[in-house]
Amino acid sequence: MGQILHGSARTTAAVRRAIQHSQESLNVLAERYGINQKTVAKWRKREFVHDSPMGPKEAHSTVLSLEEEAAVVAFRKHTSAAG
Repeated sequence: MGQILHGSARTTAAVRRAIQHSQESLNVLAERYGINQKTVAKWRKREFVHDSPMGPKEAHSTVLSLEEEAAVVAFRKHTSAAG
């Protein structure tokens, strides 16, 4: 199964792990992997290699509850019958 990265990710877990275990300079690693030196420094400093969650802290449903859907249907019937 493939790795799922967020939209802006330029590195994979394997590359991040290699950065963390390498003794080479930030410049050499940045050139090798085609990323910014700040990105190399960021991954070197971290103790994990997975992406941090980028979405909302609390997931909200985009689907209406049964009561809300019934209210919308009733409102639409009321407004179409009045016009």
